[in-house]
Amino acid sequence: MSAISPVVMMDVGGTHLTEEDKALLRHPAVGGLILFTRNYEDPQQLRQLVQSIRAERPEILIAVDQEGGRVQRFREGFVELPPMGAIGKHFEKAPSQALSGATLVGQLMAAELVDMGIDISFAPVLDVDDGSSTIIGDRSFGKDPQVVAQLAEAFIDGMQLAGMAATGKHFPGHGSVVADSHLELPVDPRPLADIKAHDMVPFTALVNQLQGIMPAHIVYPQVDSQPAGFSKTWLQTILRQEVGFQGVIFSDDLGMAGAAQAGNFAQRAEAALNAGCDMVLACNERAGQIEVIEWLEKHPIAPTQSVSVLRARQQAVAMSQQRRFQALSYLENIRAYWS
Repeated sequence: MSAISPVVMMDVGGTHLTEEDKALLRHPAVGGLILFTRNYEDPQQLRQLVQSIRAERPEILIAVDQEGGRVQRFREGFVELPPMGAIGKHFEKAPSQALSGATLVGQLMAAELVDMGIDISFAPVLDVDDGSSTIIGDRSFGKDPQVVAQLAEAFIDGMQLAGMAATGKHFPGHGSVVADSHLELPVDPRPLADIKAHDMVPFTALVNQLQGIMPAHIVYPQVDSQPAGFSKTWLQTILRQEVGFQGVIFSDDLGMAGAAQAGNFAQRAEAALNAGCDMVLACNERAGQIEVIEWLEKHPIAPTQSVSVLRARQQAVAMSQQRRFQALSYLENIRAYWS
């Protein structure tokens, strides 16, 4: 039998590791761990938790959703980050200032995390907000695909200054459907040409700046009957071959309602990996994680890309006091757009 590849990103339930957590972390099918608000009390506790995770699995990829605005898992002891839509609103008044501000915010976000030993934040959001989505909204840089691409590129520049790789989400775009894929399976009836001309613009423009991409749990029936994250058409034909993306493809959380149509957790993981995902996120349900891991013991799947390329460059994290002051000043200057 082939060796088991580390293709599962798991989570843990609390602020300290249990013995079961430690055993799962050591399993060869596990290659990543994502942290949530429930895993955080204060910076000292977080640093100790990360160290205990690395003690069990030194090479593991540690991730979090620290986008800003509504989606910021660590708050007390971290700088309050704006929703990206606030930077987009500032861009309408002062484009050059907003672009330099986006770089500062990206660097600040990433530097705070890398200092804790965390490798990646799943950011930036590249969805184009057309005003209809119940879950994207001000998580997006805005309504103009070209502006989203410009601001996201500046934000990525800042992340990379801090030593952090960028993961764009949610390919090919979540901003034009009303439904929240956490709660149901959205359907986007538009033809592929419309999606390419609008939602996909930031992904295509930034394909060489992104080290990771996360597809959406959305069905685009004029392209494929399967959600994008379970679709060879979307991930292999369009994303890999046509767009030319060569980085890591993460599934969105297999525990979301938008993934449930693929079956149980093992079936969801199988569908995502066979479609072209390199790592699957199995979160918020320990029984589901175990089901995926046990399935992989019998059906090992080798990913196209290794997530090791996303490990943070610890030596690149130093953010000067001057840059930090500039970032904090910028946040204060745009507070009217997000308070």
